[in-house]
Amino acid sequence: MSGISRRKLITTGLAAAAGASVLGIAARLADRYALIPPDHAGIYGAGETLTYAAQKLLMSHHSLAREFNRSEISKVFPVNGEVPENETYHRLLAHGFADWRLTVDGLVAHPLALSLAELKSFPSRNQITHQACEEGWSFIAEWSGVPLSYILNLVGVRREAKYVVFFPFDESWDSLDMSDAWHPQTFLAYGMNRQELPTPHGAPVRLRVARQLGYKSVKYLSRITVTDTLKNIGKGLGSISPEIGYSWYAGI
Repeated sequence: MSGISRRKLITTGLAAAAGASVLGIAARLADRYALIPPDHAGIYGAGETLTYAAQKLLMSHHSLAREFNRSEISKVFPVNGEVPENETYHRLLAHGFADWRLTVDGLVAHPLALSLAELKSFPSRNQITHQACEEGWSFIAEWSGVPLSYILNLVGVRREAKYVVFFPFDESWDSLDMSDAWHPQTFLAYGMNRQELPTPHGAPVRLRVARQLGYKSVKYLSRITVTDTLKNIGKGLGSISPEIGYSWYAGI
């Protein structure tokens, strides 16, 4: 069966299931083609599965979020969340993050601990993208940083890897599937509007995921882990977000 006809078959099956409210059929199709999100077992699990599967089937991995002109950058940049109270974080902040290290480990051939200076020495990119918050506000900003794909290539991701997990200096955490982790607009940002990344926006380094809602762009990064399962991390839902009523997958 060709890739096109297979995709058409799956998409048609999912659409029919939704129209008839037979979500069990959609779930079986999603399971067969590895399209089940880690928060599928919750109260809204069937809907989460249908949304995730449909977006993955209908959107190309190469589709890009819109990028704007510099003249369209917002005047105000709202902040969600608080600066971590973590003692280690504040000690690093006081010294300009000179001793900060980003650990990259898990299912990789070459685990690394990268300094901010090392990150800045890697090939970088700028993107002017829209950040939309689940609470209703949004802004457009210019971000500077390193494509996550460059880091993944550097450490040598093993074939069995399925997720990339991001740990900040607070108690939250989040993850991406490998498709979104490799996406060209997913990157580690250390600059905002041609300045150092401000502390309230996640200094020294934050994740930027242009194709998903803002809460997926984890701030205050400390560690990145590549894994084949999320079951043993937190409550196994792929993120802390489902615990407070938000979806693991937040595609827009």
